[in-house]
Amino acid sequence: MTSRLFAVCFAANEPLRVARFWSAILGREVVDDPQHGVMLLPRDETDFRLRFPSTSEPKVVQNRAHIELTSDSLEHQRQTVARALELGARHVDVGQLPEESHVVLGDPDGNEFCVLGPGNTFLAGCGFLGDLACDGSQAVGYFWSQALGWPLVWDQDQETAIQSPRGGPKIAWGGPPLMPNGGRDRVTFDVAPGVGDEPRAEVDRLLSLGATRVGEGHDGTVVLADPDGTEFRVLTPR
Repeated sequence: MTSRLFAVCFAANEPLRVARFWSAILGREVVDDPQHGVMLLPRDETDFRLRFPSTSEPKVVQNRAHIELTSDSLEHQRQTVARALELGARHVDVGQLPEESHVVLGDPDGNEFCVLGPGNTFLAGCGFLGDLACDGSQAVGYFWSQALGWPLVWDQDQETAIQSPRGGPKIAWGGPPLMPNGGRDRVTFDVAPGVGDEPRAEVDRLLSLGATRVGEGHDGTVVLADPDGTEFRVLTPR
């Protein structure tokens, strides 16, 4: 048994505006998601589905996870940054140094993301959406590798990364020192039991891997937390 990563969720005050921004950046279709606002469909089986559930809570602290976009050249990086700013992004200071080659922006809802310079070997072959870079421990990287059945493609100095066996974007965790939680995470995972798997048995398996039970969502989903305390949802078939 393994869970499927159904979606990476970015809670947003203006879900449709944020979804349209990312649709224009990534070239993906926006669809209605009656239970959870709006969603971007993946372009192929290796892409993350992106979900934008609505929240009334203002964004007050830096997210503990962010998208990283790759560049083929300095001109490609410049064009991506210019396009993002045109669509409503803004420059964000998260303590980056002037000599660093990446550009840090915030989407229209303030969610941080990076436009990397060319020559990033770590994300070679991952595509334009290179990875979801997370603040997190080595233990949480191990947990998600087992939970999703995705192999570890990096495990060094307490930094970890996993990638679907089909390829595509990575999910990476930077290791210590960890940022304070700062309250409820706006970037979370929705996972679904594998085809034919019984949801309750899959929840029990995730608990045995180190998750903790938080409660139930209003739609009958099971809310768990990973070993770092970041909540995620286990979807139930409808």
